[in-house]
Amino acid sequence: MSSSGKFRLGWDKGIVLLLVLLILFGGMSNEFFLTGDNVNFMIGDVSEIMLIAFPMALLIIVKEIDLSVASSLTLASAVCGLTWHATQSMSIAIVAALATGAACGLLNGVLVTQLGVSSLAVTIGTLALYRGLCFVVLGDTPIADFPMEFTDLGYTPIPGTFLPWVFVPMVIAGIVFWYVLHGTKTGRWIFAIGQNDEAAQFSGIPVLKVKLWLFIATGFMCGVAGLAYTVRFASASPDGALGYELLVIAAVLFGGVAIAGGVGTIWGVIAAVFIWGFSQSYLQLVGWDANALVIVGGLLLLLSVSVPRLFAMIRDAVARQASRTRDRGGSGGPSGAPDVYASPAAAGPDQGRS
Repeated sequence: MSSSGKFRLGWDKGIVLLLVLLILFGGMSNEFFLTGDNVNFMIGDVSEIMLIAFPMALLIIVKEIDLSVASSLTLASAVCGLTWHATQSMSIAIVAALATGAACGLLNGVLVTQLGVSSLAVTIGTLALYRGLCFVVLGDTPIADFPMEFTDLGYTPIPGTFLPWVFVPMVIAGIVFWYVLHGTKTGRWIFAIGQNDEAAQFSGIPVLKVKLWLFIATGFMCGVAGLAYTVRFASASPDGALGYELLVIAAVLFGGVAIAGGVGTIWGVIAAVFIWGFSQSYLQLVGWDANALVIVGGLLLLLSVSVPRLFAMIRDAVARQASRTRDRGGSGGPSGAPDVYASPAAAGPDQGRS
């Protein structure tokens, strides 16, 4: 409730409501939708998207972007496979994969923050660079002889539950990024940078340092996602995770993170990723083929940028009409009417910090 007693339904809260409705609809209309096996599959299917969406949300809030995340994920997976072959140690291979992801993010961050190059231009270039390096590392042959105790994590659930093991890093990452964004000084800096980076700089916020560390965090989480991808498919392939960068960005924007920066919530992003994954699963259960499911990702991306803008235009038109009514001495509308934010862009900075 706001100080004026009006109900505020933000875009991110609306996405959470939509997720609840989707779960209820799927569970009531298909007997297999909420079975333990299908929930296990749905969570595993969105795991890499979710892990990368957390840091991507923070990057977009500060008005930056990373289009190389899918290539970084695949390169981390490739290095994991190469290191396993060279050392026969999965511990060393895991560390190498995480270090590779962080190094990819570091290179992106240095080029953006130190050379002043647009993150869009930089990460388009590194998207191709990192993907090319995957073929340099692995050639055309995937590595699929990982130890059984490693690949079993992608098939066996957590004992006593139907949840996949990848759910553990998803929860840990969600808690960490939620706390950083919504409960720390760094989170307040992130919102301030997204609202006005020049004003944030003048107020003493280390804008470039924050952005650099966000790129590194994004790369590191690509390394984590690369390990999850390797476990899930029991192989490291140079052409893996194609198109994942678009799914990540679509989910982040659909989850209420404003493309113009300064607004966003972690719970909105979580809900958006699950909406994508659960809708994909439901459509598969009712008979859609794999190629047709690509439509879902495309529609999600279109809806994430067009629907909020449409609602914002409607809200602005209503506000202008109300203003004209007050100017003519009207009442300005019934008291107690709900105050609905149509989009993250229309919600303002407080919406991002709720």
